[in-house]
Amino acid sequence: MNADAKELAANFDLEKLTPEFYDNPYPTYRALRENEPVKRLPNGTVFLTRYDDLVTTYKNTKSFSSDKKREFAPKYGDTPLYEHHTTSLVFNDPPAHTRVRRLIMGALSPRAIAGMEGDLIKLIDSLLDAIAAKGSCELIDDFAASIPIEVIGNLLDVPHDEREPLRDWSLAILGALEPVVSTEAAARGNKAVEDFLAYLSTLVARRRDTPGNPERDVLTRLIQGEENGERLTEKELLHNCIFLLNAGHETTTNLIGNGLVALHRNPDQKQRLIGNPDLIKTAVEEMLRYESSNQLGNRMTTERVELGGVMLDAGTSITLCIGAANRDPAQFPDPENFDIARTPNRHLAFATGAHQCAGMALARLEGAIAISRFLARFPNYAVSGQPVRGGRVRFRGFLSVPCSIG
Repeated sequence: MNADAKELAANFDLEKLTPEFYDNPYPTYRALRENEPVKRLPNGTVFLTRYDDLVTTYKNTKSFSSDKKREFAPKYGDTPLYEHHTTSLVFNDPPAHTRVRRLIMGALSPRAIAGMEGDLIKLIDSLLDAIAAKGSCELIDDFAASIPIEVIGNLLDVPHDEREPLRDWSLAILGALEPVVSTEAAARGNKAVEDFLAYLSTLVARRRDTPGNPERDVLTRLIQGEENGERLTEKELLHNCIFLLNAGHETTTNLIGNGLVALHRNPDQKQRLIGNPDLIKTAVEEMLRYESSNQLGNRMTTERVELGGVMLDAGTSITLCIGAANRDPAQFPDPENFDIARTPNRHLAFATGAHQCAGMALARLEGAIAISRFLARFPNYAVSGQPVRGGRVRFRGFLSVPCSIG
C-alpha cells in the first residue's frame, strides 16, 4: 500500500486527471500529503496538501500573491474572462483587495444577514412544499441550486423574471477556472461574461435612477459607496457583482448537496442529527470540512521563499489543495470519519487570513436552514439512483442527485 501511495504521488499531474480521481480525489490527496506534500508538477507549478503549509501561504500576503494578471494572461489572453478574473475581489492583493472587500463586507453586515433569515425560511419551505407535492426530487435542481440563486438575486434585487440565466452564466465562468480549459469551455465562459456584463449594465443604470434601501440592497450599497466618498469604478462594480453571484452560488449549492449526500451515506450521523437538531451548526462545519465545496486555491510567490522545507523561486505558481488540508490528520483526528459534532473544526473551506470568504456567514446560514428543514420535513429521504458529479476538480459537487423522500 505504501509503495502504491508513493507511485500515486509520484505520477500525480493536475493537468492529466483520471475519472477515478474526479469520483474520489482523497486517496490521491493522502498519498501526496504523506509522500510529496510540496509537489512539483510537470508544468513547473507546486501543489500543496498539508494544512500548516496552506495556513502559512494564506496568511503571508507579502510573499504569496493573489494577483492573477501574470498567471491568467497566457491562459485567457485579451478576453472577457481575463478582465473579469483580474478585476474581481478574490484575485487581487491589498490595497485594491482591501478597498473592494471593505465595501462588500459593509453590504454583508451581521445585521443585514440576520434580516435575511425570514425570507430564506419562506423560500426553503416553498421548495420543500413543491418537492412534497411531486413526491420525489432531483436534489440539486429542485433544491440545492435554487436557494443561493434566489438569495443572491435578492441581495442584488434582481427582478424574479430576470434570474433564469444566472446559474448558467455562473457555471460557465467558474468552469473556465479549471486547471485545463477546453476551447469550448473558454468560449462559453467568455460569452457568459459578456452577457452578464450587458445585463448588469442595464440593472445598474436602473438602480442609479431608482436606488433601493442600502441596508438590504447590496447593489445600491455598492453603487453609493462609503460615506467617506470611497466608490468602486464602473468596471469594478460590474465585475464584483458577477463575483458575488459566482462566489455565493456554486459553493453554497455544493455545500447543501454534498451535505445531504454525506448524511445519506453516514446513516448513524443522519439519525444523530435528526435526534439532536441543535447540532446543525457543527454539522455544517463538518460538511464544509469533509467535502469542501471549493477544493483548490492559487497563489504566486513574489520572492524566494521556503515552504514546508522546500525553497521556491520568485514567480512560482502554487495550488493550495483545500480538500487535502481539510483531511490532514495533523490537524483533524480521524479525518476520514464524518462526525457532525466535531470540535474544534478549524477547516479551510472558507480559506483564512485576508482572503477569508466575505460571505461565509451567509453561506453558513443558508446551509444550516436548508439542511435542517429538509431533514425535518423528509427524515426518510434517500439517494435513489447514481449521483452525477460535476466533473471538475476546483469545485466539488454534484450535477444531479435523484432522491426519494420516504
